[in-house]
Amino acid sequence: MTSVLGATAAMPELPEVETVRVGLVHLLGANAVIARVQLTRADLRLPIPPRLPARLRGQPIRAVRRRAKYLLFETPAATLLCHLGMTGTWRLAPPGDERAHDHCYLHLGDGRRLAFRDPRRFGLLDLIEPGAEARHPALAGLGPEPLDHDAFSAAYLAARCAGRRTAIKPLIMDQGVVVGVGNIYAAEALHRAGIRPSRRVGTLSRPRLAGLVEAIRVVLAEAILAGGSTISDFRQAGGASGYFQSAFRVYDRAGQPCLACGTTLRGRVLGGRSTVWCPRCQS
Repeated sequence: MTSVLGATAAMPELPEVETVRVGLVHLLGANAVIARVQLTRADLRLPIPPRLPARLRGQPIRAVRRRAKYLLFETPAATLLCHLGMTGTWRLAPPGDERAHDHCYLHLGDGRRLAFRDPRRFGLLDLIEPGAEARHPALAGLGPEPLDHDAFSAAYLAARCAGRRTAIKPLIMDQGVVVGVGNIYAAEALHRAGIRPSRRVGTLSRPRLAGLVEAIRVVLAEAILAGGSTISDFRQAGGASGYFQSAFRVYDRAGQPCLACGTTLRGRVLGGRSTVWCPRCQS
């Protein structure tokens, strides 16, 4: 089976992108070299830099990292930045495996070929020069990683809540506050922390914020271990689906009983996103 890593028809969140990153590290191995880059179109949702193939030609891939929902292929000369959009996937594409909407091929030094396919073209391929990562428009202004215990703490979240009247769910989904906590994992973390999504941030005590920080970490860690959530056609390494959706307590379960107390879960739109919560467990 051809290894396909990515998501189709659903925007991947942090656990899905981390799963893709881990799969790419496994596929590439320790000594991968980009022999050449072949672009089949000049743009996705933004233009692909014309200098990208020349800058990456002959470069060893030192690491594949993740920042928020972006993948970073680090080489000595420059870093290839990738966002999967809604339908972006990476796969090993042997000779003869050319598909519609393959927009970029990384030809590796060992003869293998890595293909980026994105039918809806909401993804992104860009080039970051050495030392310019923090200033890149896609990365500048991002909040801390939620799994970074030093940067994302109860004290940090309390400081970001101070003086604000917004609801807690839109706040933790704000990429400038903390990255990678999308709709699914925000809903699940708030249920575990016992906090109603519409609760005003200024009314939450430090202990309750500490519980939320821990719930966010636990939910994301469990989702990464499960290989992400398959809402549409997300695939991890080897083509397998993620299975964290089997552990959903509230997401997409409005009208169903709360798994903790049996109360009927409620749903509404909050901050432009569907939101589900338990009126008994969450206050």
